Amino acid sequence: MSMQRVLTVGVVGLGYWGPNLARNLNHLPGCRLGALCDLDPERLEKMQVLYPDTLSYVSFNQMLLDANLDAVVVATPVHQHFLLGKAALLAGKHVLIEKPLASSSAECKELITLADRRGLTLMVGHVFVYSAAVQMIRRIIDSGDLGDIRYINSQRLSLGLYHNDINVVWDLAPHDLSMILYLLGCSPGAVNCQGHANITPGIEDVANVSLSFSCGRFATIQSSWIEPRKVRQMTIVGSRKMIVYDDIQPLEKIRIYDTRIERPAHYDTFGEFQYTYHYGDSFIPRIEQIEPLRRMCQHFIDCCLKGTPPLSGGESGLEVVRILEACSISLKANGGLVPIDDTSQDQRVLLNVMKASV
Repeated sequence: MSMQRVLTVGVVGLGYWGPNLARNLNHLPGCRLGALCDLDPERLEKMQVLYPDTLSYVSFNQMLLDANLDAVVVATPVHQHFLLGKAALLAGKHVLIEKPLASSSAECKELITLADRRGLTLMVGHVFVYSAAVQMIRRIIDSGDLGDIRYINSQRLSLGLYHNDINVVWDLAPHDLSMILYLLGCSPGAVNCQGHANITPGIEDVANVSLSFSCGRFATIQSSWIEPRKVRQMTIVGSRKMIVYDDIQPLEKIRIYDTRIERPAHYDTFGEFQYTYHYGDSFIPRIEQIEPLRRMCQHFIDCCLKGTPPLSGGESGLEVVRILEACSISLKANGGLVPIDDTSQDQRVLLNVMKASV
């Protein structure tokens, strides 16, 4: 009887998100948490108490050399994503990088090329596309039950966590962008972005993003670090039905509304023209209660062991960063419309990946 192969994984960056990744990786079948790395010795000491059999490093290069790892998870500030991801790929390791994949589309392309040439898995932490709720919404959209999708509105608001190296768009909007791309299966052609820096000059802490799609669809994203309430909500409006997805709700995350506006097919005079409003029932479907981060980590392990392409591979990370770059240009242009750079080959690969299932 053959033994199941186990992937030995190291995590670099033990600030806010790294400990959550380490916790999930430590409990997954087919995975061994082999090493932890952080520049702060106190963080390492605390993690060592939780994982006494795991090696600890303050030097990332030393971890790559000594820990005998198969894969590396990068959970550091964004400006370090490219250098650490590139070093891990050059060392022959599979790589999962927290969102966004890198600080520029050029860096993303270099990581993708390097991973492809070496036959390694490159994945970005678009955790919400692994949510059972978001995947159910995708199935509902694909079934045609909502009708034609008219627009999506997403809100991601809270008080903090504040950053000094990236603005609120680069911090929060990747979650919403990755979900919108996944749900619609197509990419926007242009973006408008307006924002304001209320606390630190030059670092926008509130922003609105508008996405225009060639397929006639439209999406808006509102992001803020300075709201009194924590809001994680998305509305998907179809021609037949509508969905409200509230990630804050512990159980009833999705509510489907049999609600729509209809216009008469035929009328002879203006007086006969009347919009009609249909108000039907609402429905709350049952959703599997599995932590999205756990599903994402398991998917990464499976892709590394089986050699299958990830749902949120390098191409989807590249597409999100392209949109973020366009948002940055639009911010500087006071919200002007900015076309998003589109390479047809990358676009086809992205859409093929988005059609895959976990």
